[in-house]
Amino acid sequence: MNDTVNADPAELAKFSELAHRWWDPESEFRPLHQINPLRLDWINTLVPLQGLRVLDVGCGGGILADSMARKGAQVTGIDLATKALRVAQLHALEAQTPAIEYREISAEALAAQQPGQYDVVTCMEMLEHVPDPSSVVQACAQLVKPGGWVFFSTINRNLKAFTLAIVGAEYVLNMIPRGTHEYAKLIKPSELAASCRAAQLDVTHTRGLEYNPITGRYWLSADTSVNYLFATRRAA
Repeated sequence: MNDTVNADPAELAKFSELAHRWWDPESEFRPLHQINPLRLDWINTLVPLQGLRVLDVGCGGGILADSMARKGAQVTGIDLATKALRVAQLHALEAQTPAIEYREISAEALAAQQPGQYDVVTCMEMLEHVPDPSSVVQACAQLVKPGGWVFFSTINRNLKAFTLAIVGAEYVLNMIPRGTHEYAKLIKPSELAASCRAAQLDVTHTRGLEYNPITGRYWLSADTSVNYLFATRRAA
């Protein structure tokens, strides 16, 4: 990993170690499988994916990328975690997922190669794992076509988010592996909004993601105090 790549080798190693479990819905990635229909439907409601060229930044094992392809999009998934990408590629072959490809490349490098080539760019649960989130936001803005959509999701940085998303999810409920998130790397909505504005992306919609540990149910709401999603557009 050279110093110019906006990635944390420890973060890549963390997800690579679990790569073989990406498509096990009862594994550490169970929360991603559970929330995926919510985020997919939200995206597809705002911009119907059928026939669009879509890029999923930080795709991991391909859970969101695969589901967007099944909505009729032509999808490219990119990540720097080699093992996770291999799992995504294998799953696409086994499941015969239409119109999907995966590349091991950073968002910044791809933006230099293919600026303005995508109708939709998604970057979900990834910004809190990189050294420079604003650089990824800028790259996403460069990758999307004028008038196109960029979607982000991440975790707020406050006491409630620390209590629920780190202490609760990692140490009490054991929903995800301990150490998955670092509090200092979490991102306030105001900070993400500022990065979007700097990248000339207009924030058009925000949603919160909530969870009930008793029922095991997730839902989207107006509460962005913990997990939240942004829908943004590049000026036409």
